[in-house]
Amino acid sequence: MFVARRVVIAVFPDVDLLDVTGPAEVFSLANRVAPGKAGYEVRLAGPAAGEVRTSAGVRLVADLLFDGVDGGIDTLVVPGAVDMTERGPRARVDPGIVAWVRATAPRARRVASVCVGAHVLAAAGLLDGRSATTHWSTAAQLAADHPEVAVDPDPIFVRSGNGRLWTGAGISACLDLALALVAEDLGEDTALAVARQLVMYLKRQGGQSQFSVPLSRPPSASRAIDDLLLWIAEHLDADLSVEALADRMCLSTRHFARVFKQETGTGPAAYVEAARVEAARRLLETTDEPLDRVAAAAGLGSAETLHRAFRRRLATTPAAYRRRFRVRAA
Repeated sequence: MFVARRVVIAVFPDVDLLDVTGPAEVFSLANRVAPGKAGYEVRLAGPAAGEVRTSAGVRLVADLLFDGVDGGIDTLVVPGAVDMTERGPRARVDPGIVAWVRATAPRARRVASVCVGAHVLAAAGLLDGRSATTHWSTAAQLAADHPEVAVDPDPIFVRSGNGRLWTGAGISACLDLALALVAEDLGEDTALAVARQLVMYLKRQGGQSQFSVPLSRPPSASRAIDDLLLWIAEHLDADLSVEALADRMCLSTRHFARVFKQETGTGPAAYVEAARVEAARRLLETTDEPLDRVAAAAGLGSAETLHRAFRRRLATTPAAYRRRFRVRAA
């Protein structure tokens, strides 16, 4: 017989719906796919009794009032809310929510923010002197409001505070964050089983960017270029030199390079290297393959080339990256 892990998710007016239901679904599925392991007991806690209207218009009902959350908590999850302004989205930071998080966090084994919930953790003083991420659209706000926090707008999630504090990126990244929490508790196999139940194409690790290489580029007006980018992603170990790609497009090298940069915002060589580095990152995060095999699979050729590309693009080494982001079975 085991004692369930108590998960408390904060809910409040205009909270992002998926920030609440996404992690809750992951924890529920973990109970389903691993019934013989210590499972999760998820409760929603709100500042007032009754229904809570989310940003999607769907209403949730809190199981507990903030004042009624007593005893120990395994995982405290803090989602966020956004106000749309003329200057774009702004994370809402309610003093009452901040005060409750500040008072409740010491009783939790770990604290995780989802999306712009990182702004609440920062206002509560939990992220001082630590690295953190949030939704890319409010990362500048977080950095400006809290210069004592090392804000990184790129990762899917960041773990800090000796593993006790987690901050996640926006919207669907709440699933990746919750899966990482499950992997820490119940092992990588259980997390992968949950990901399969969610029909997720790939269980992304924390080091991955909020935007894949194709999504980070400006939209292309050329179907031919879009088809080429898809082909590149599927053939990273092929000859992707500018000359080879130009031949594939039946264009001169000079004209191809000009069209490619016009359509994607970057040169073909830089794009190919970024795509190969992204593939290498996934392999380092999810496998124990030696560096030479990672380099070959990602199309970077050799461990030396892999090392140079990581230094150039990520300011770190492949080995250091793997030590930081490799998620292993508990």
